[in-house]
Amino acid sequence: MSDRPLAGEAAARDAADPLRALRAAFTVDDAVAYLDGNSLGALPHGVAERLAHVVGHEWGRLGIRSWTESGWWAAPERVGERIAPLVGAGPGQVVVGDSTSVNLFKAVVAAVRLHDGDRARDEILVDATTFPTDAYIARSAARLTGCTVRAVPAGEIPGAAGPRTAAALVNHVDYRTGRLHDLPATTAALHAAGAYAVWDVSHSAGVLPIGLDTHGVDLAAGCTYKYLNGGPGAPAFLYVRRDLQERFDSPLPGWNSHAHPFAMAADHTPAPGATRGRCGTPDILSLLALDAALDVWDGVRPAAVRAKSLALTDFFLACIEAYVPAGRAVPVTPAAHRERGGQVSLACPADDAAAVMDELLRRGVVGDHRPPDLLRFGFSPLYTRFAEAERAAWTLAAVLRRRAT
Repeated sequence: MSDRPLAGEAAARDAADPLRALRAAFTVDDAVAYLDGNSLGALPHGVAERLAHVVGHEWGRLGIRSWTESGWWAAPERVGERIAPLVGAGPGQVVVGDSTSVNLFKAVVAAVRLHDGDRARDEILVDATTFPTDAYIARSAARLTGCTVRAVPAGEIPGAAGPRTAAALVNHVDYRTGRLHDLPATTAALHAAGAYAVWDVSHSAGVLPIGLDTHGVDLAAGCTYKYLNGGPGAPAFLYVRRDLQERFDSPLPGWNSHAHPFAMAADHTPAPGATRGRCGTPDILSLLALDAALDVWDGVRPAAVRAKSLALTDFFLACIEAYVPAGRAVPVTPAAHRERGGQVSLACPADDAAAVMDELLRRGVVGDHRPPDLLRFGFSPLYTRFAEAERAAWTLAAVLRRRAT
């Protein structure tokens, strides 16, 4: 265990990294290998100062006046415009607010309603290994709309869609394995079957180009506290394709989505555009923390982020092969770039996985464990270094060897 052949390569890669300067924009501990950006992104430096101003001045001094004078009222759309280029959306199609779960519920119900009461469209497809909440949401949406839910492996959804399919809810990246699903082909197949495509892009936004407009995605939602670094519980975003906006019928029509919110009318008249995806009063403090966090993305190209993400995960996989005892931590994340998101998941013996991750945390390597046997490592290209990938694999090998003795 004295020879570390890839440590020199890690140093060389870090020196040549075109995104290396961005690390200085984050509060990261150089003594810790933080590889959990797929669960909670690191804190950008500018957030604390911005929140102090919001609390002290905008709320503390201006108070209610800040809804207009500080731009609070328009923040969901304004912040949405900042997220739009990161997910491949043109202007006027992304609004920020509520949680991912709430936005997916809006999107799935609205997708069924886009069929204008066609009772033959009575099925919602959901990928079989989806994040549990997505399945719960799909079932609830089905009960509300008179549909049934059919769980299908994500890769089989294109062939499963048929004349009964109203919509499909699919995860762009599998949260457990890190597998990247084929968004363009799946969306095209759903459209060919007359169905609408609803995508959960929580594990792809901020780590790879998504191309919502380019690939004709109908509706999408995603969280902002992972690779977008918006902070714990940061509000999610909702994408509504421009040509569907006037027919988008939200199941949660709140006063914030009213065309004339301060008229306090008895009947709901939807606002134009993506604004009709809003619901209640926005969470201003967390929304403006997200706004500040997005500053680090100014001038950053998603293609460059994807290039580093693949380089990081390629290098980590090479380190695992070089350092880790055979069969003790087996990659379940696909090796092929076209099938890989921004994380690497390793299968460890189920009776040992949780304890292994606990030991890694004690040694300054931060990943997470998903029962029964997965160790997950999320690589955020804006601040993760190749040296941290090498350190994580080396430390994992040491932990596994110690536990085997």
